[in-house]
Amino acid sequence: MECDTKIPLYNTSDTSSFAYVSARDRWPVILTGAIDDVHRTNNNVQDADGHAEGKHIVAELARLKYELQHDRTLSPIVDDGQADVDGYNAELAKLGSPTWFNVPWLFAECYLYRRMSTLFALSKHWKNYDVFSRQKLSTFRSSRPAVLELAAKYHELILKLGKVEITSGEGERLLFTDMAETCLWGNATDLSLLTSLTYEDIQKLQGAEARKKAEKNIIVNDVPAAYEVLKGAREKGGNTERRVDIVLDNAGFELYVDLVLAGYLLSADLATTIVLHPKSIPWFVSDVLPDDFAAILGVLADPKGFYESASGDDGNTDKRPQPLTDKEAENLSFLFEHWSELHREGKLIIRPNRFWTHGGSYWRLPATESRLFEDLRSSELVIFKGDLNYRKLVGDAVWDATTPFAEAIGPLGPGSGMRTLALRTCKADTVAGLPPGEDERLRATEGGGGDGEARKWAWSGKWAVVQFCDGKAA
Repeated sequence: MECDTKIPLYNTSDTSSFAYVSARDRWPVILTGAIDDVHRTNNNVQDADGHAEGKHIVAELARLKYELQHDRTLSPIVDDGQADVDGYNAELAKLGSPTWFNVPWLFAECYLYRRMSTLFALSKHWKNYDVFSRQKLSTFRSSRPAVLELAAKYHELILKLGKVEITSGEGERLLFTDMAETCLWGNATDLSLLTSLTYEDIQKLQGAEARKKAEKNIIVNDVPAAYEVLKGAREKGGNTERRVDIVLDNAGFELYVDLVLAGYLLSADLATTIVLHPKSIPWFVSDVLPDDFAAILGVLADPKGFYESASGDDGNTDKRPQPLTDKEAENLSFLFEHWSELHREGKLIIRPNRFWTHGGSYWRLPATESRLFEDLRSSELVIFKGDLNYRKLVGDAVWDATTPFAEAIGPLGPGSGMRTLALRTCKADTVAGLPPGEDERLRATEGGGGDGEARKWAWSGKWAVVQFCDGKAA
């Protein structure tokens, strides 16, 4: 806490913020979904001890939901053997035994998922169970049109890059911009926010047509600066490693898009190594875990088996999806082979770290996880995906919207030795780096918050920022 910004933080007691809505409306829905998921799985558990543990976990999740809805005091995390327990509990003590409806939003939301994780970690039969896995796969299934569209374009692009060197000029810059913005809008499907999406809703959020319409909604766009950094490193490079790190956000379609970006950067020689940073525990419903890579590769290895089978999630196991064409299946199989090869060659690396599920902001990174910080400093560019990573970068503080992004990220800013690129579709109040008058303009749009205190335009994912800070600059 000593490393954090002194700017006030968003709090669940603030009636004008999305924190207030989240604590009272969103989190109980998420817990209800988790209870239903464990109950559903437990119905098929034959082992008596495992079944009893499942019932206990359901009861504890229900108790957690009751505590939340009745504004009880946040209780200390039970020791489950992980090193972060002391940090969470020390912060609780410093906050003075806060209640759910009067606590810093960022910490409370992290605490919620960390508390849920403990219930599984202390069990014997459910230790590695991801209570959100079923939702992730279901949403990826619903993303089929965008998945197929992007697979076709990626297959064609990689084959062209293998034959023609596109390393200069306007064409490469435009291609990089398209890839980066595709990666940005892949974040539109966030299961912790969009808890009741239909198949049609998901399709509207994805695909080239949706991205083209949304282009005007990128209110700050530093993609060109990021491109110049990677292009410049390639021109200087020689045989030295040129690494790009991606701190991941959501699984499913967004992870798929992140892998598309990674594969493109490697194939275009804008990077020699990509390091992907997933979470270590089920987190914010849809965040990437190491097992999610295996799941997505499993889909691509057998696309017909996944996309042509009835999911049963809607209760209708007789409803069969449209079969994939041979070309569609071929494109998806190409992705499986290409990404698997990159992983085997050590060019695509998965590197989890418990720091990403700590309860505080990334302002604490240099002081509390110095080895990770030094490792990230050796990267050409560190890309932070999504809203939560952005909130952690800027401390989830109540910044004036015109505060420079480089200032809002504190110790990760100028002089840090680390280059940061944030790709964020806005789903929370905090924001920095906007041009003067932009916040006021967006508040004046329909549903944007008007003259009141609420910055509602930043809640829906309609608007986005791509913000860069060169912490390596002299």
